[in-house]
Amino acid sequence: MAEIHLRECSSVTSSPRRKPPPNSARISVPFEYTASDDGTDENLLVLLHGLGDTHVPFAKLGRSLNLPQTATLALRAPEQIPFLYEQAYQWYTSFDPLGDLIEHPNPTPALDLLRIVISHLIDDCNWPPLRIHLFGFAQGGSVAVESVISWWKGELARTRKLHATENREHDEEDNDRRDSVARQLGSVVTVGGPLLSYPTLQKPCPTPLLIFHRGSLCKSAFASFSRAFAKVQEVERRHSGQDERMPCSKDEWEPIMRFWSEVLGRRTGEDLYEVMSGAS
Repeated sequence: MAEIHLRECSSVTSSPRRKPPPNSARISVPFEYTASDDGTDENLLVLLHGLGDTHVPFAKLGRSLNLPQTATLALRAPEQIPFLYEQAYQWYTSFDPLGDLIEHPNPTPALDLLRIVISHLIDDCNWPPLRIHLFGFAQGGSVAVESVISWWKGELARTRKLHATENREHDEEDNDRRDSVARQLGSVVTVGGPLLSYPTLQKPCPTPLLIFHRGSLCKSAFASFSRAFAKVQEVERRHSGQDERMPCSKDEWEPIMRFWSEVLGRRTGEDLYEVMSGAS
């Protein structure tokens, strides 16, 4: 007579339903973290503000989006803009001594910061890389896409090193195989923020990218995105004037919300079991 056995199913993610909040001792800039309203922290949306702003309005934005099973983390840029007395911050040095915008800025400090933040979220807060999503406006959008590329480059380098230094046997364990696979981040949305570098990748980044703009991005900017990312969506919404600004209506948010509905993870249940049969 066949015996029936129950085995606990391995979830797509073994991460806990509620994640511990980020530790301010591990993140060198002010931030606001908000757990998901529905009690399930399956996704994390990291929000990056634009030049001259702070994280506070983006923390409010993240809460107002009310995305299902999604916590939010709004980060403040690390540098205060010189000679301004109000709370106005930049992700990297943006102005020369005469107060003019630097044509080719160096975003390395911001990318280093985001790399530390993402590593902390993964290693200490139990967030799988695939469940971390970035959203950035203007300068914050540039930092978001550059950070995703930087992460992917690091993952490619890590897996190359593993393949080069380890003599794997055919009966290697599953954990070893998982460690040898490059881990992608969940998604990235840039609102009016172009790439700042010329992408040189051995393999395009598989993280889905949505570009929202108002017609100010040139054709070469889109060519750069296509070289760097394997999945690119473009949304153009013209507005009076040519300046880039945040989506400001339900119609303008709709394609972004639809994009998130396609890329955000969904935890459907806990304590699921697989039915196993075996002969007695």
